[in-house]
Amino acid sequence: MNKKLSVLGSTGSIGTQSLEICEKHGMEIVALAAHSSVELLEEQVRKFSPKYVCIYREDKYAELKQRLSDTSAQVLCGMEGLCRIAELEENDIVLNSVVGMVGLLPTLTAINAGKDIALANKETLVAGGELVMKLAAEKGVKIYPIDSEHSAVFQCLQGNKRSQLKNMILTASGGPFYGYTYDQLKNVTKAQALHHPNWEMGNKITIDSATLMNKGLEFIEAKWLFDLRPDQIQIVVHPQSVIHSAVEFNDNAVIAQLGVPDMKIPIQYALLYPERVECPTKRLSLTDYGTLTFGKPDLETFKCLSTAIKAIERGGAYPCLVNSANEEAVGAFLRDEIEFIQIGEIVSSVLDKFPAAEIRNYDDVMEADKKARDHVRSLVG
Repeated sequence: MNKKLSVLGSTGSIGTQSLEICEKHGMEIVALAAHSSVELLEEQVRKFSPKYVCIYREDKYAELKQRLSDTSAQVLCGMEGLCRIAELEENDIVLNSVVGMVGLLPTLTAINAGKDIALANKETLVAGGELVMKLAAEKGVKIYPIDSEHSAVFQCLQGNKRSQLKNMILTASGGPFYGYTYDQLKNVTKAQALHHPNWEMGNKITIDSATLMNKGLEFIEAKWLFDLRPDQIQIVVHPQSVIHSAVEFNDNAVIAQLGVPDMKIPIQYALLYPERVECPTKRLSLTDYGTLTFGKPDLETFKCLSTAIKAIERGGAYPCLVNSANEEAVGAFLRDEIEFIQIGEIVSSVLDKFPAAEIRNYDDVMEADKKARDHVRSLVG
């Protein structure tokens, strides 16, 4: 319980819930980092008294520094600040919950420093999965997943031999448009897409859940986290979000992890592993739910999901290309520059636009990232 940690993305949904867990269990916050939310970041610094604080947006640095001038916190900014926080000697664990490709380099930096990772940043493994897992193995670093689905699989594997894992069942809520036809998706509004039926999340991940891209990214993450082939991962739509995922062993036994749709359980498990202690979340009552339902995802209508699966099947730079194209497309949708249905069309276009390429190092990732973003901007512009 006396773990010390840095929280990257402290003002987001995962970050704020993580700090609630840390406060409840007396964990020491060494550093906090946020993208641009100066006011909330200031509140967090005054409450948790970290030694270091970082604002990613460099144009917000002066304001944050002025606001915290009466504190002892050292104020940092930009990618350099994120990486400095990630490699602090005091860290026992680094929680990475930033949004987007910005999360990859701090993760690699923390691993290089020998720090365990509580990972909620999808792009780290989607864009650089092979690099990250190889480096973690070399440094003896543990990566604890925070996504509810990957946490569920991680929990189901406890006490079992990894070699006996046969398949993984990755559940998906289906988002707000489960059952919609392609024509129906053409009329989706931004307000509708930002209203998830089960989870309270940031705008980007909420849109990803609506397009099912979120499940596509998790599919790619699962391949790297659990060393699986794509054909060993099955996606099942489960609208109630009670079964968070399951594993099938070589004797055909299936073990699932259940709970109410609340991120505090996977966050706490990642931060306090292997301990299980009281968690500030509602208990699950199966009788209150009464019925749990399951269905197949519509890979034809929801192009983002099928594109992500094709990307990891092809391997190399394709997962990175697809991920970066999605980031740009979602940003354009949130700015009202494209329609909802265009997100999937734009993301899928990178599979045919770019030839196969390997990812050998961080520079290769960033080159693929730039190509994908430039491509999307050319389409949107």
